Amino acid sequence: MFDILRMIDPLLSPAPTPQPGQILARGVCRFLTHALDFACLEEFVPERGKRVDVIAIGPKGEIWVIECKSSRADFLSDAKWDGYLTWCDRFFWAVDVDFPLDLLPEETGVIIADGYGADLLREAPEAPLAAARRKVITRKFARDAARRLQGWRDPRV
Repeated sequence: MFDILRMIDPLLSPAPTPQPGQILARGVCRFLTHALDFACLEEFVPERGKRVDVIAIGPKGEIWVIECKSSRADFLSDAKWDGYLTWCDRFFWAVDVDFPLDLLPEETGVIIADGYGADLLREAPEAPLAAARRKVITRKFARDAARRLQGWRDPRV
């Protein structure tokens, strides 16, 4: 009996409260998926030591990286964002409507988001990836997505 309770207890526990950046990421993913036909992954690690908030692959294979910033302090504490530019064709910031937009670099895109959706405010310039880099990131995206799906289906894997 106790073994059964131990197994179902995690299922009965309330979900943790999402952080502000996670809420923005959800809205960004909804927008990209439904409005632009992209496939998205949150908290993606393109290489050791880097973690992007959202990576998205479009219908033509284009790769976008979106960093979600919930406040001025959150933005100012991120000194590594330019290291993500080599992993995407376009780079965007996702912020809420109250974020001070003058902080964001002009050479990046801007998405205004909340937990339910988003809008593209400023298009990001395109810097196409090299074919070899595109192949690596696309493969890693597919493998990570498949592993996450399998983990939801069978948490003991």
